[in-house]
Amino acid sequence: MRKTVVFVAAAVIGATALTGPAMAQSTSPSTTGPAPSAGSVQLNVNTAINTTLVDKYVRDAPNVALAKCEGATPTFSSPVLTFTNYQPGPFMGADANISADAALKPGTPAGSYPLTVTCGGQTYRTQFTVSAPQVSKVPSGAAKAGDGSMAD
Repeated sequence: MRKTVVFVAAAVIGATALTGPAMAQSTSPSTTGPAPSAGSVQLNVNTAINTTLVDKYVRDAPNVALAKCEGATPTFSSPVLTFTNYQPGPFMGADANISADAALKPGTPAGSYPLTVTCGGQTYRTQFTVSAPQVSKVPSGAAKAGDGSMAD
């Protein structure tokens, strides 16, 4: 009885191993999803520690516009950002071949704004967000951690 169970299990595993790769090698075109884009644009790259950076402007930190596009002289544009230091890629963590440092124009309020890159006669667009600035000064008379002001 035991030899029969082992033989049947081996036959099932072998049959699965034989049919799996044959199915994976299908060459028929897929119609389940859209065709991949030839280009893209984004603001910033996610990291292993922070996975919420893409298309968000980070105040008081370096920000980088990245794009994947073909053609001469790629140009980034946005009504609230200025771009300097264009650099060719590739870049770790982003499917891009060009980048530029991005700086927020003074007085820009929180909101959602467009970011585009134009290259080779093509324009690619995305939206990014700017959050409200954080309070940078502690109000006068506020409790301070460790100074004993909260003690009874």
